[in-house]
This record gives sequence, structure tokens and C-alpha cells, in this order.
Amino acid sequence: MEVAVASRALAVWEHRKVVGLLVRRDLKVKYQQSVLGYAWTMLEPLALTMVYFFVFGVILNANRGLPEEAMAQGGFLLFLVAGILPWNTFGAIMSEAPRAMITHSKLITTMKVPREIFPLATVGTKFVEYLLTWPVLIVFVIVLGGRPSWEGVLVWLPLAIVLQFTFGLGLTLFLSAVNVLLRDVERLVRIVTRLLFYGSAILFPAAMVLDSAEVPAWAKTAFQLNPLLGIFEMHRSVWFANFEELTPTTVALAASVIGSILMLVIGYWTFRRLEMSVLKEL
Repeated sequence: MEVAVASRALAVWEHRKVVGLLVRRDLKVKYQQSVLGYAWTMLEPLALTMVYFFVFGVILNANRGLPEEAMAQGGFLLFLVAGILPWNTFGAIMSEAPRAMITHSKLITTMKVPREIFPLATVGTKFVEYLLTWPVLIVFVIVLGGRPSWEGVLVWLPLAIVLQFTFGLGLTLFLSAVNVLLRDVERLVRIVTRLLFYGSAILFPAAMVLDSAEVPAWAKTAFQLNPLLGIFEMHRSVWFANFEELTPTTVALAASVIGSILMLVIGYWTFRRLEMSVLKEL
């Protein structure tokens, strides 16, 4: 088993140029008919951020979950931007993961390459788009007075990106294979994505749940066991120096690391197990 996995990984590495070509093609197709092109990568999350800021920050006063000192380091608006930008990447992966194999069906049946390349290209495209939003994030950090920490930049940010990529790839491998055989999966994913959005504390600090006396202990534990919670908390803690309230708890951090690795293992095992059936269906 280990030899087979290593062999497939080597084959994917040898065809890495194909992955690059697929990523560039997907980006070109997405923006070639658009007047604003790349600008949409920034405008859409910015529009969502302003809407959520008005609803959750102004009307629902969700910023009460932030430490008072954090309000002087970019406040709730930076908190939202730093969470929504990486979430958009994950949400886009969830949206396209079920169709990763179906979309490339002609290439899959005509090209003699490892089939893992196509889910990998789907995830890679979304992470390139995420990198394209970084100028917007940096502007917000500067304008709003965010204070990045060395610990955040050197530890939390790389770890968050690696774990999010790992989790996203595992999920894409799993969904892309299963959806070919069971098309209802694509519809189910839309519902799950909505639940994960609110269950990953994108629009409010996790402390609002963890410190609440009204939330039972079992619910707090279940909340922290969501692998995405720790990942997005790592993304945000980069820009708020020295705030333990905004870093993932030990449980959330462990859930992110273990959950991401487990998702990749399950996704790859499912993909390989269903590969021949998927090829017949395509």
C-alpha cells in the first residue's frame, strides 16, 4: 500500500506541469469574458464583508466577542476580512469539488496521466485566487491598524495554509469521485457548506460560543472539533498580535491537524477505491 501511494505521488510530481497548465487554463476561462476580470476576486469578498459588517457588527453587535484591545488593532472589520477571504477559498473548493472529475471528463478519458491531477488542479486554482486577494488584505491591515506578529506570520499563517490545502484536497478527492456515481452529493454539499460557514466562526469570535454560559459543554466540544474552526482562527490571529482569545484552543488546533490529515487519507482512499467505477461512468 505504501509503495503504491509513493508511486502515485511520484507520478503526480512528474506531471506537475500538467497541473500548472490546468490551473492557468481555469483562471483564463474564468476571467476572459469578464470586463473587470481579476478585480472580481477582490470585489466579491469585499462586498460580502461590508454586508456582514453592517449586519453582525452594527446591528447584532457581534464585535462584543473581541477583546477591547483588539478593537484598536483593526477591530471587527479586519476580523471579518481576515476570515472571509480564506473562507471564500474553501467555499469555492466545496462548490467545485463535486464536479472536479466531471468537468475534466474528456481529458481524463484521453490523457494518460494520474487522475489525482484533476482534483489537485481544482484546489490549486482556488489557492491561486486566494493569493490574488492578498493585496486587499494587506491594505486593510495597514489602513485599519492591524498588528501582525512574527509568531503569526512564521507559524500560524503557514500552518493554516498547509492544513486548509490538505483538508481541501482530501475533500475534493472524496467528493469528486463519489459525485460521479451519486449525483445527489452536489446538492447535499451546498447545504453542508452553509452549515460549515456558521459553524466555523467566520462572522463572530469563537469566544462568544466558548465563553457563553448558555451553551452546554458538549456543544462547545463539538464546536471545537470542527477542523475548519482552528484553521480560520489561525488565519485571523496573524493580524492581531498577542491575543490568546483569537488563537485556536488546544482542542481546536488538534482537531484541525488531525482532521486535515484524516480527510486527506479518507479522500485519497475513496478516490483510489472508486477510480475504475468512475472511469466507466465518465
